[in-house]
Parts: sequence; C-alpha cells; structure tokens
Amino acid sequence: MRNWHRKSQLTGNQGELVMNNSLISVCISLFISACGGSSTPSNVTSPGQEKTTKTQVLEAGASALQAKKPVNKLDIYLDGFHFYNGHMNGQMEAHHYCSKLNEDLTQCVIFDGNGDSAKIMGVEYIVSEKLFKTLPADEKKLWHSHRYEVKSGSLIAPGLPDVAEHELMETIVTTYGKTWHTWHTDQDLALPYGSPALMMGFTKDGQLTKQLEKDRDRRFDLSTDEKKKNRLDIPESSVQPGADAWQSGDVVQLPALTKHTHQHVPE
Repeated sequence: MRNWHRKSQLTGNQGELVMNNSLISVCISLFISACGGSSTPSNVTSPGQEKTTKTQVLEAGASALQAKKPVNKLDIYLDGFHFYNGHMNGQMEAHHYCSKLNEDLTQCVIFDGNGDSAKIMGVEYIVSEKLFKTLPADEKKLWHSHRYEVKSGSLIAPGLPDVAEHELMETIVTTYGKTWHTWHTDQDLALPYGSPALMMGFTKDGQLTKQLEKDRDRRFDLSTDEKKKNRLDIPESSVQPGADAWQSGDVVQLPALTKHTHQHVPE
C-alpha cells in the first residue's frame, strides 16, 4: 500500500488515475494467477459409503439454487503452521480460507489441504492490534501473534503475485489470532475424535520442524527463505503483552472430555 499512497499524493486527477491504474493492474494479475492450486491433498481417509447418484444430484441442485454468501466471502487463502498450545512437538500445516468482516476483524475456516477432499480442521479469528489491546487479560492468553509468521516467510498466500502477497502481509504482521482445531488431522486419520484444542503460532527460528517447511515449499514451488528476505522491509511493532502466553509458561488448554487426548504426534 505504501507505493499506492505515494502515488495518490500527486495533484488532482493525475494522482487518482495513477492509483486506479495500479489497482487495476494488480487486480488483473490476481485474477490471472490467484488460484493457489490443489497442491495439498488431505491426509485423512474417512469411513463411509461412496456418494450415491441421488446425493450427487441433490448436491448439484443445491449448488445451482442455494445462496452461499458467507462461504463465498472466504476469498483470502493463507497457508501456515500451528502447534498444540503446551505441546510444540504436535505441529501441522493449516490452510486458512478467510473473510475480512472489517479492517480490524477477520474470520477463517481452516482445512488440512486445498483440494476437493480437504477436511475442516477448525477456525481462526484474527484481530488488529487495536482490538487486541481491548481484550481482558485472561482472554489475551488465548491469542498468538503473527509477527514472526509474517517476517519469517512461513505464512504465505498461495497463488498471489509477490507484490500482492507483500501488501497483504503488511496488513497481517501486527495482528493476533485465536485458533481452535476441532479435527486433529495430524493424528486422527478417520474421524474427528476428542476435544477441540487451542493452537498457537511459532515465534522464533528453530521451533518449526524443518521438514514441514521443506515439504510445503516443494508442493507450492516456493522458497520460505526467499520470502523472508523479501519481507525485511515490512514494518513491525513489538508484540503486545499477554499474547503468546505459553512462552512464559502460562498455557491454556481444554481438558480432555474423553480418553482421547492430543498431546503429541505419535511415533
């Protein structure tokens, strides 16, 4: 946005024309390349009978006739990594499909892949720094910062051109997320067992399992290290007190409502 802001300071119609042309050019490039592909199939194979012809017909009719405004607003695709709060060795990739409700609040549905078979893993709510500051102290413990995810290059927006992704990351770097996973697809490869789990984001180098990053880079044909270099100029501010509370030993997690727990990735 910085370049657009500078261009908009030109006098009269000239500045407006330059800015509009820039916006149009970026929008065209987004339309051409912002598909993100289907590079990550679900790791889960659930039990159940194959869809019948009747079900397929009903789905086709519903697709053609029913309005899906909330779903259609999930127009931002982000890919990153989470870990179980209090159990960092339980790590997984998370595909976020998000909708901005306004400039300070975003909501995301999280999947374990980006193909037709993707399973819903959970949800994430993202707030601006301004809104995070208004949260009660005990509520802040549930939220994680996005500064490292952005600056390290580990959070990406698949399919976007570099310039557009850079602009998007500028808006995310100072935000905070609260994430709950309801299907632990790193472990439960059939059905969503157990309790929801509070998830966190990484805050420094050496925490994320390198193989997860390498596998993601290979599938999306990108370099996390290159993205990190390209984001050196993204402004950042200090993480607000109360976020990433696990770092000070203040771990919040739901108790296991059944005997099925999610404390570590099985061998």
